[in-house]
Amino acid sequence: MARWVCSVCDYEYTEEAGDPAAGIPPGTLFEDLPDDWRCPGCSVGKEAFVRASEEEEEVRADEEDYL
Repeated sequence: MARWVCSVCDYEYTEEAGDPAAGIPPGTLFEDLPDDWRCPGCSVGKEAFVRASEEEEEVRADEEDYL
């Protein structure tokens, strides 16, 4: 599952976790978020988010192995 990062405040939306506070269940793809969904960190729309690179995700997973 992908991670999306807000280009304004660096909030991370992870598809695996969803956004339970906004009623978005775990496993919800970013593309399936409602058009009026807003960043919980700064209230910008979906257009301000960029997908985290897969390479960055792999590095992060490797770092978690050491925690």
